Formats: sequence, C-alpha cells, structure tokens
Amino acid sequence: MKSEILALLRKRQDYVSGQELCGHFGVSRTAVWKAIGQLKKEGYQIEAVQNRGYLLIEEQELFGQHELESRMDTKWAGHPVTCYDVLGSTNLQAKLDAENGAGQGALVVADMQTAGRGRRGRSWSSPPGTNVYFTLILRPHLAPDKASMVTPVMGLAVAEGIRRICGLDALIKWPNDIVVNGRKVCGMLAEMSVERDFIHYVVIGVGINVGFQEFPEEIANMATCLQEECGREVPRAELLANVMKAFEEYYENFQERGNLSGLMEQYNSLLVNRDREVRVLDPKGEFQGIARGVNELGELLVEREDGSVATVYAGEVSVRGIYGYV
Repeated sequence: MKSEILALLRKRQDYVSGQELCGHFGVSRTAVWKAIGQLKKEGYQIEAVQNRGYLLIEEQELFGQHELESRMDTKWAGHPVTCYDVLGSTNLQAKLDAENGAGQGALVVADMQTAGRGRRGRSWSSPPGTNVYFTLILRPHLAPDKASMVTPVMGLAVAEGIRRICGLDALIKWPNDIVVNGRKVCGMLAEMSVERDFIHYVVIGVGINVGFQEFPEEIANMATCLQEECGREVPRAELLANVMKAFEEYYENFQERGNLSGLMEQYNSLLVNRDREVRVLDPKGEFQGIARGVNELGELLVEREDGSVATVYAGEVSVRGIYGYV
C-alpha cells in the first residue's frame, strides 16, 4: 500500500485527505497513518495538515523499493520490481529468479553491485548511491538465434529514457553501449537459458552511469556520467521508470513482427557508428570498413573497401572507431 499511496500523492500534487486515502485503499485511518509514518522514516517528506490531509514534498531523490514501485507506469515491464541495497550481480540474481519461475517483466534492481560484469567477462564498476543497475527477465517466443535482438531493443529504450529525463542527445554504439558526447554512459549484457530450439528465458542487465564518480584509469577517457553531461542531478528512479516505459513499447513492436523491421529506422537514426569508419574486432580476423547501419535482425552492415558488405553478428565481436572509442 505504501507504493500506491506514494503514486497517488505524487500524481495529485496537492493535499489528499485521510478519508479519501481510506476509501481508496479500503483501510482504516490508523493503517493510513502508519503507512505515512513508515514512508517518512524512509526519507519522504510528507506534510500532514488537519482538515486538509497529506502532501508529498519532493525535494530530494530517493531510490528504493517503494519509490520504484510507485513510478512504474507500465503494463508488465518492471512488474514486479525487487530492489536490493547490495547484490553481487543483478544478472545472477535475475537468472536465479527466472529458474525459480519469475515471469516476463520481473525486474531486479541494486543500489550497488560487488561483482558487476560487462561483455566478455569484463568487470563493471558499481559504486553505491550513484548509478542505475538493473536486469529485466524476458520469456520471448523466439528461436534462440533471434534472442540477440533484445539488446538493440533495450538500447533504444535506454537512449529514449535518457533523452526524456536529461534532454541529452543519447546515441547508440553498436552493439550494446549508449554514448553521450562521444563517451560511454551505459553498457548492457544479455544472457539466456536455452534448450535446443526453445528459450527458457533471457535476462538483460543494464548499468547506467548517473552520478559523479571516479572511473578506473583504463576507461576514464571514454566514460562519462549523466550528471556531468547535463549539469544537474538526475533522479534515478524516474530514469529507470522511463526506460521501462519505452522498453515495453519497443519490445511489443519487436514481438509482433519477430524482428526489428518496425524499429530499424529509429535505431539507425541513433547509431553513432553509422557512416563512420570502424574496425571490426572479430576472432576470425579483424577488418575495417564503413558502418552502414543495422538490418532487421540487428546485425551491423559494414561496407568493405572493395564495396562488398559484411553482415556482422554481435556475439563475441566488438566494433571500435578507427581513431578511438567511437
């Protein structure tokens, strides 16, 4: 009930009487009073005025279970949401939850990770109280070889969420990074459980650099955070809620078509690699060319010097700019 009270107070942006809250939730005045008291202990500033009711005063950014639940304006994406103060890895927890029956849309969030991971086993710095770390559980009706398309769908959603909340020109660096002003603010890692031609589940983990922080020396010149780029604090819960809202819309488009044909134009318009020289770091052999966008399967089309076009599948392949990260 606490999350629902928060959502109602936030939506109203005015005093809501105790009587109205009692009627809305079908509980006693004492139950409402206790819920309000617990929310205050969590850090919410709620003003209580006799004969007027309760008013939520939003002066500081909070991040936790009730805050996230109260902001999820979606049908299924982000329901339920489980928020942890500390986890080893949201992907590892999400896989455990999926094995135990968690359904599509279940969201695992952590304020801090102690064993965050990126692609190809790289570690992901995950300090507390600073960034957004989450993993979404999906149960797509797809052939396993199409599961990789979930990553560009999430890429679009993260870019859109950042644009909505921060007003920044967030772009996508294929296959799984989001960049602002040429520097990385977000990475993604999708993993799946599969049996022959059937996907049991897909989990897609996302880490978004939000607040000011010290980056490890090896990535300091190519990483940034949203607060640095937009010059103000960014509400993490509101950002995550907007990412989920966008993801739900894009994912339903993707599921309906079974590919990215309905999203391809939008994706390519945000592709920072497009029409730029890139180096494809393929274990089978590196090569250079000009990125021409993605096809409806999310594969990168790279035009070689001889005019032929190579179709690059994400897998273990990375793409770098000829003269730097992008």
